[in-house]
Amino acid sequence: MAFKDYPQNIKVRLITSFFNRAVSSAVMPFMALFFAQEMSKVWAGVFLVFTVVVSFFTNLIGGYISDRLPRKRVLLLTSSLSALLFLFMTLSLLPEDNLIWLFAIAYAAFVVTSSLGRPAMHAIIIDSTTPENRKAVYAIEYWLVNLSMAIGAALGGLLYVNHQIELFAMLTVTSASLPIAYHIWLRDESTSRLEKQHQNVLLDVIQNYKIAFQDIPFVKVVVGSMFIFAAEFSLNSYIGVRLAETFETVQIGEFQVGGVRMLSYLNIQNMLLVVCFTFIINKLTDRFNKKNVLLFGLLLYGIGYVTVTSANTWYILVLFNIIATLGELIYSPIRNTEEANMMPANKRGSYSAFSNLSFSGADLVARSTIIMGAYLVPTMMSVYIGMILMAGIVLLYAGLFMSKNVSDEGIINATV
Repeated sequence: MAFKDYPQNIKVRLITSFFNRAVSSAVMPFMALFFAQEMSKVWAGVFLVFTVVVSFFTNLIGGYISDRLPRKRVLLLTSSLSALLFLFMTLSLLPEDNLIWLFAIAYAAFVVTSSLGRPAMHAIIIDSTTPENRKAVYAIEYWLVNLSMAIGAALGGLLYVNHQIELFAMLTVTSASLPIAYHIWLRDESTSRLEKQHQNVLLDVIQNYKIAFQDIPFVKVVVGSMFIFAAEFSLNSYIGVRLAETFETVQIGEFQVGGVRMLSYLNIQNMLLVVCFTFIINKLTDRFNKKNVLLFGLLLYGIGYVTVTSANTWYILVLFNIIATLGELIYSPIRNTEEANMMPANKRGSYSAFSNLSFSGADLVARSTIIMGAYLVPTMMSVYIGMILMAGIVLLYAGLFMSKNVSDEGIINATV
């Protein structure tokens, strides 16, 4: 399917998100480092944990709002507010002594606005695709996401230390262009609206997500995935802060690689490996038992991130980051497919919203590692991450396969 044949909304989504993500990826991974340097590691950890909790609940509210109100209107409002908040963040960096209180307030407000608007954009994309072209659209989006994040990580590594103001100014300009593009080219093609079931809005929101919470195997998959994702998310939390503080600068010719640039290179390496090897690894693993492939991938993933958590030598970091990424490429397609298979056809909206807890919860656990890292030495942090990963693997495997086996045995016994 050629790009010119894509629906207009898809073109708008792919183009705007590419440029916005490329610029935002140059600064967002450094938020833990920024707050830790400006305030303290404990303050940074507590504040970022707070923003993750807020993000999760506002995302649920955003999903509810996007089904009740015109989605384009929701998107225009939230994207305009996000651009304004990035302007405040940029202005807070202009004084010699950063106005950290203004930056923190603007950042927290941005978390709210972006979380409220994200479900509306996802819903518009689904409205604009068909079962025939949806796979192709998601495939090209997946590639563009990783490419834009690699570009952003490269920009951040080169410019973050000495050109913070310029980076945030670029992000402000890019964000300000989004509502303009949405207003001109985006079409709200949704014709159905969610009917209000309760007079109390809070009860209406809770009822909308109640069903997924009652599915115990699915809950195990969500919580297990949360623990597993936390290891990767810690790369831009605890590991990033630790590298900035303790990594010894490596001289390559006239080019110096410090802790911040090392973090950027690890992110770039991760993204490029995903872009280059996703389809190759999928094809290689198709011939093996999916349960064994899942466990093998998770084993590589765990070994990689447990080592990267405490390693401080550049070649060890690079090698085990490759191992972790290969493990992710092996286990991730199976996890995604099996999780999707667990969602009842008539309840996929509620299940999908609930599954976002995996990412919000993982971000929460990863942010908390900054606090833990203030009291534990790096080797103990590796043990801590290893324990989290082990719990995640057990829960994920039990939810995907063991619960299914118990259910199947019950059916067989009932029929004997």
